Amino acid sequence: MPVTTQLLVGGRIYSSFAPDATSMAVTDGVVSWVGDDRAARALHPGADVVDLGGAFVTPAFVDTHVHVTALGLNIVGLDLVGVGSLRECLDRLASFARTHSDAVIWGHGWDESAWPEGAGPTTTQLDEAAPGRTVYLSRIDVHSAVCSTALRRSVPDLSETSGFSSEGPLTFEAHHAARTVARSLLTAGQRSAARVAALDAIASRGIVAVHECGGPDIAGLDDFRELLATPHGVEVRGYWGEAVTDADEARKLLDATGAHALGGDLFIDGSLGSHTAWLSEPYADLDGGTGKSYLGVDEIAAHVRACTIAGIQAGFHVIGDAAVRAAVDAFAVVADELGGPAVAAAGHRLEHAEMMTGDDAARLAQWGVIASVQPAFDALWGGTDGLYAQRLGTERAVTLNPFAAAASAGVSLALSSDAPVTPVEPWAMLRAAVHHRTPGSGISPRAAFSAATRGAWRAGGVRDGLAGTLAPGAPASYAVWDAGELVVSAPKDSVQRWSTDPRSRVPALPRLEDDAPTPVLLRSVHRGSVVHER
Repeated sequence: MPVTTQLLVGGRIYSSFAPDATSMAVTDGVVSWVGDDRAARALHPGADVVDLGGAFVTPAFVDTHVHVTALGLNIVGLDLVGVGSLRECLDRLASFARTHSDAVIWGHGWDESAWPEGAGPTTTQLDEAAPGRTVYLSRIDVHSAVCSTALRRSVPDLSETSGFSSEGPLTFEAHHAARTVARSLLTAGQRSAARVAALDAIASRGIVAVHECGGPDIAGLDDFRELLATPHGVEVRGYWGEAVTDADEARKLLDATGAHALGGDLFIDGSLGSHTAWLSEPYADLDGGTGKSYLGVDEIAAHVRACTIAGIQAGFHVIGDAAVRAAVDAFAVVADELGGPAVAAAGHRLEHAEMMTGDDAARLAQWGVIASVQPAFDALWGGTDGLYAQRLGTERAVTLNPFAAAASAGVSLALSSDAPVTPVEPWAMLRAAVHHRTPGSGISPRAAFSAATRGAWRAGGVRDGLAGTLAPGAPASYAVWDAGELVVSAPKDSVQRWSTDPRSRVPALPRLEDDAPTPVLLRSVHRGSVVHER
């Protein structure tokens, strides 16, 4: 086939290789040249020329932690994100039940922490709002759910299962059992429609690749395989959360699932909102409770050891401080046995790591462990008056999601949404990472953008130094934005590490203040192929 070159001119190109660039050439899906318009036209006389009209071109985003089908079910089904009261939640359920005859009413996103009633829905209230229907409504963190009587009756031995509540949300194993039954009632058509809706929405946000964090208790193996086989321009890299004990078992599980790695939502603990995160000290609003561990140090170490020997990336879901410390202690065991370089070579991950201490970060950094973090968690629940303060008290709450401290200790960060837990909105995600609700914990716009592009590719095992950049030789995975003013900003409350003078040739980004307009996506391209066009 003949070599084809497309030449983008008249724009603003985000590239450390050429910070003042206005033009970029793409040849057969690869960035082949970056520079100014005059040289571009002279060097590429036969190229297909695209006038950007002043648009801003960046590396496309990558989201390192999503649940595609669950996100899609929210788009096409009962979306409870942002519901402002218990009454509104129940009214929305009743309205949905009247207009939908599906075997299961699957809803997601309620968050009682700011409701005037101060409590979430009960089973009796679901039965009244949707009489006789099978209803599954997951809390926003997806670590608990309230279920109707019809659903509860379909779950074997539910009342004898850990996490059972006769009226309130189900947690722990009781929640997993109810979710499995509810999931089985979704048709293949529902799942397919949900996946396509989610991937289309993701593409429309300038994201060209996602890491699906699946597992037995999340969406199941059938859904995971169906997703990986779904044709779409957005690349899906599968992470399967199931523990193994030896290298042969790890290799067989990877082959059986089609996964890229054995990590993601491999639960060490749950979430703070559902009181299931594993803490070293009790919850402030729960008499004596410290959550629960799904895996102990020995089991975590066995999984890390097996994956390291097999050359497979491992990872875990960790939120509470006791969970993070268990993971750190397990990595230490394996590093002592196999050597730190062997562990670092695998690029293992921790998801969330919200209560990581400075000592934890320093130890994780020496073993090359990557943190896949969610800045929107802090925006939603951080500060001195949010959910974290309710659950932990102010003193502990303000230490959560220490992005700056982790990065300073040498931990590589990758940013993600955990959709549908938080929306797929990359620029809002960057804004949250920069404007952290705890002074000193935010990172610079430049660092945040890197963690959502280069860092995200690295978290997925791509370590060529080019993915996530717009430099010659990099894959042509980029987004074109209608953006306003571009600026070079330093961290607002920490040491400045580069000049903000325009003459410094540091590439500029859109303003990320709350009053700044959000860039509008015009086109996203992955490896030279258009994924979305406005």
